[in-house]
Amino acid sequence: MAESMRDIKRRIRSIENTKKITKAMKMVAAANLRRAQDRVEAARPYSEQLRDVIVNLAAGTQGVDHPMLVSREVKKTGYLVITSDRGLAGGYNSNLLRHLMQTLKKRHKSTDEYVIFVIGRKGVDFLKRRNQPIIGQVTGLPEAPAFADVKAVASQAVNDYADEKFDELYLLYNEFVNPVTQRPTEKRLLPLASTELEETQKSNTIYEYEPSVEEVLEEILPRYAETLIFAALLEGKASEFAAKMMAMSNATDNATELIANNRLLYNRARQAAITQEIAEIVGGAAAL
Repeated sequence: MAESMRDIKRRIRSIENTKKITKAMKMVAAANLRRAQDRVEAARPYSEQLRDVIVNLAAGTQGVDHPMLVSREVKKTGYLVITSDRGLAGGYNSNLLRHLMQTLKKRHKSTDEYVIFVIGRKGVDFLKRRNQPIIGQVTGLPEAPAFADVKAVASQAVNDYADEKFDELYLLYNEFVNPVTQRPTEKRLLPLASTELEETQKSNTIYEYEPSVEEVLEEILPRYAETLIFAALLEGKASEFAAKMMAMSNATDNATELIANNRLLYNRARQAAITQEIAEIVGGAAAL
């Protein structure tokens, strides 16, 4: 019985140490989440203003068929997937990657019909194990990524589309809804949807362009697509920290429950040991 009590006591100490770690990780994730939300909010005005400029440009270039604005026959599809580098984030990565694999299975008959760009080590490892055609990747991003951290893969994806290496590009990431909900989201990035651009055509802002509308459009459209990728990355980071915060909160709550249950077991074992000792003393006294 004494051995059993030592085991229970050792288990309680182990769970308490784990609880301290999960509680600290929850606090770190919560702090990172607040900063990530601020970055998402700060990035929105730039992308919205850039979209307003593009709408104005597109309206002034009637008859100019830019490859990023014109749909073409789809022979090959590109996917850009945003995951995390680390785990301990609940279903953050698994839900998104499951959605990706279901989409690939539903749309394509073979791996020759699509290519994949991946941001995040979890996505890279997952897709490599399944022999998926990864042609661009970025791993080891900091907690607060800058545009320069993903510029290479974003430019590669946009340039490959412009070079007609594939005919459409989809963006898959976790949309941040609130600290409890992160939604796997799929958006067509290229060609830029005319319906999306039409949503901002009510703007009355008048721009003057130099040297010409066509040349400015040629320069700004790739930058806009890259901005959308970076905005999705910021959303993904906020979702990642929210998922980590919830996962660590649940782990801490589970640890608290396990500690309570093990303390109950310990008290029962201790009570049984005391009862046995009393019985032995009483039995010994009766024998005398």
